[in-house]
Amino acid sequence: MPHRGLRIGLLGGSFNPAHDGHRHLSLEALHRLALDEVWWLVSPQNPLKATKGMAPLARRLEFAERLARHPRIRVTDIEARMATRYTVDTLSELRRRHPDERFVWLMGADNLRQLPGWDRWTEMMALVPVAVFDREPYSWNVLTGQAATRFRRAYWRQSDVRALADAKPPAWSFIRMRRHPMSATKVRAHGATPWPVENPL
Repeated sequence: MPHRGLRIGLLGGSFNPAHDGHRHLSLEALHRLALDEVWWLVSPQNPLKATKGMAPLARRLEFAERLARHPRIRVTDIEARMATRYTVDTLSELRRRHPDERFVWLMGADNLRQLPGWDRWTEMMALVPVAVFDREPYSWNVLTGQAATRFRRAYWRQSDVRALADAKPPAWSFIRMRRHPMSATKVRAHGATPWPVENPL
């Protein structure tokens, strides 16, 4: 019988800074999707976000590693090492480099609403299954947006998500969970970052 690789959730973002909301979503994903690991893909620079106020990558990585505090959450700068700028290219390269692993893209409900603004977003949906997690205040109309409507036939019921990593994409699900109020925007607004917010890259 052929070896089957790990089931890995991919959580991308600037992590400027990482916060308990990232950890909360990751722990839910490990449990709900029956994952072996969650990788935090700390982006060198999100193309949809301004560079002003962005801490250096090394600092963001260091703080994310301190915050993760879990043997199955892996913090990585793999996007910088692969020199990929867009999520679709990151996923293509990860699939090429790790053909035996089963990847699932993890995102909050706010990102599903923004997905049509991502580069080649329909190609991205065809690369790996996607798990969308409840996030206040974006979830009330999450199933009526452009991305959800475009891929409505690829929707998986929440009761089936433990097998989502094995699904042939496009496949996605919206997962309701206890909402976590924290966001990087709130952390920066309250001056609670581990670095001065005015530091440029």
